[in-house]
Amino acid sequence: MPTLTLPTGSPIPVLGFGTYKVAPEDAYDAVSRALEIGYRHIDTAQMYGNEAEVGAALEASGIPREQIFLTTKIDNSNHEPERAAASIAHSLEELRTDHVDLLLVHWPLPTLYGGDVTLPWPALEDAFNAGGARAIGLSNYEREHVDAVRAIATVTPHVLQVEAHPFLPNAELRAYAHELGMVFEAWSPLARGRAITDPTLRAIGAELGVSAAQVAIRWAIDRGHVVFPKTLSRQRMATNIDAFSFTLSPDQQARIDALDQGEAGRTGSHPATMNRL
Repeated sequence: MPTLTLPTGSPIPVLGFGTYKVAPEDAYDAVSRALEIGYRHIDTAQMYGNEAEVGAALEASGIPREQIFLTTKIDNSNHEPERAAASIAHSLEELRTDHVDLLLVHWPLPTLYGGDVTLPWPALEDAFNAGGARAIGLSNYEREHVDAVRAIATVTPHVLQVEAHPFLPNAELRAYAHELGMVFEAWSPLARGRAITDPTLRAIGAELGVSAAQVAIRWAIDRGHVVFPKTLSRQRMATNIDAFSFTLSPDQQARIDALDQGEAGRTGSHPATMNRL
């Protein structure tokens, strides 16, 4: 599995398994299947409600902990410093580990907490300095939110995770993250399933003998994204991870680039208005 290098010097696999909207009753089996197939990067979050099942699957797999890259995220209800610190400790218990490889603030919430998007950051720094998080970063933060955190940080963010896919490439934010030396992660690389049925991606897949999902994943990786598509299907898990056996031609890349719809292509909440606790 190809990797990128975090600012800490540690590697991060460019392709992982996402657990967003994987119900707790499905998460153990789903993560177990993903690990059997060869995934070694698992992305979860306090908000997903499946950390305990993810942790149980990791433990039961018998795979050495150091071979797995594990991410979790601070819930929107845990931005206050004491709650943030307590939630990190609880996540480690749920995940059955003494550290996560990446710890993120899930959403900036600029309309809550008095507009202070930096509020939980010191707790992440404390976790990093204590070894409970090997890297720390931000999820769904826009440029101005990233700048606000960097202005108060003693440990600058290592990673930025946002929605990005052919219909919303977020290219300017990706370029800014790379300019700052941050690894750029793209959630929902398949645009919540839209990529699977898109005529352009399906046509390119037919040209290459691969699936539309594989085309979207390869396009993202070629642009320097770390991605973690989610599926409960063993077959799709296997095809999604096989995104390195083919290449996209310049013409094919240009056709995918032309799918960019800007904000109209967004499938999730906008960081400026997300306010769910």
